[in-house]
Amino acid sequence: MGLAVCAGAQLMCSFGMAPSAFNVLPTNKTVTSTPLANIMDNKPMVNIMPFGMCTSLANPTVASATSAAAGVLTPCPCVPVISAPWAPGSPTVLIANNPALNNTSKLMCNWAGVIQIMNPGTTNIMVP
Repeated sequence: MGLAVCAGAQLMCSFGMAPSAFNVLPTNKTVTSTPLANIMDNKPMVNIMPFGMCTSLANPTVASATSAAAGVLTPCPCVPVISAPWAPGSPTVLIANNPALNNTSKLMCNWAGVIQIMNPGTTNIMVP
């Protein structure tokens, strides 16, 4: 059983160079001191903040900067591009009519990065 994820959780991308804070808007209407997340809390620059610099060659800015540097990997500022929700969510717990997000869920960036939850922000709310 995983831990529920709330606002302020710490995220990390496999191609990012720094962790990022997770932002959950209070529209989920949970009865806790900080809003709990669901699988649809996946909006870049709203819920998912940048991870410092990106090192993925699937990112066009990194690819062009690396090409201009004669093939030497050149990281560029991270701008997450997300097109799918977090997976898997909790099949039995709903938050704002969507499956709850737990600390085992992962999110794919379109630039091939895997975003995972390093610290869920809660230690006492368990969700399957």
